[in-house]
Amino acid sequence: MLSFTIGHLQITWRDILDVLLVGYIFFRIILLIKGSRAVSVIYGLLLVVIVYFAAGEFGLYTLSWLLGNFLGSIFLVVIILFRRDIRKALAVMGATTIFKKELVQSSVLDELIIALLQMAKNKTGALIVIERNIPISDIISGGIELQAKFSKDLLLTIFHPDTSLHDGAVIIRDSKIDRAACILPLATGFKHEASLGTRHRAALGVTEESDAVALVVSEERGSISLAVGGRITSGLNEVRLKKVLGAALRK
Repeated sequence: MLSFTIGHLQITWRDILDVLLVGYIFFRIILLIKGSRAVSVIYGLLLVVIVYFAAGEFGLYTLSWLLGNFLGSIFLVVIILFRRDIRKALAVMGATTIFKKELVQSSVLDELIIALLQMAKNKTGALIVIERNIPISDIISGGIELQAKFSKDLLLTIFHPDTSLHDGAVIIRDSKIDRAACILPLATGFKHEASLGTRHRAALGVTEESDAVALVVSEERGSISLAVGGRITSGLNEVRLKKVLGAALRK
């Protein structure tokens, strides 16, 4: 059995594997919560722990007893507070495959970018969601099934103000326009700027619940935004759009 000794401490390959696995789990947790509301919750829990120990040191027995009972159920509290993040993490793990598939064909991606730039120029509002590893059928509602081959002209037609499909979201799945006029969940508790409307909140909502990538064209400003992981990047020009969208789809 592979092992070595440091001082009086004997380390085996099992110990090394154990540390590496725990380190990888914490690394994935940090990536998952980075930039999300979960960070604020963790800071709040740390503050509760600090106050609990301080209450014990200063003889504040009632406060110490109250916080002690709260921390005694910390496992249940964590599950309740992070239920959405835990569900998303498990969904990502279950949907991850060894062999990466091409989410969007390069030709489709090029046509999509051209369509977005044209709609931004004409100030045509649009909301487009690209499904990745986690299926989003259970978090969207309504919509018209198309199962159509992707084309720039079809996308522009769908979002033309005179069509009945322009108000909802278009779902792109396996490089096809799968559905149109879909209703998406809105971001909850999101303190958005006054300039961000329902499309942006819907883009954030669907990316909070899944690993999808959402693209928004604002009809008021004629700007393009991209949402992924519950975070949004606005004011994208052609160069930045290609870079940010390519990076989001490669994750």
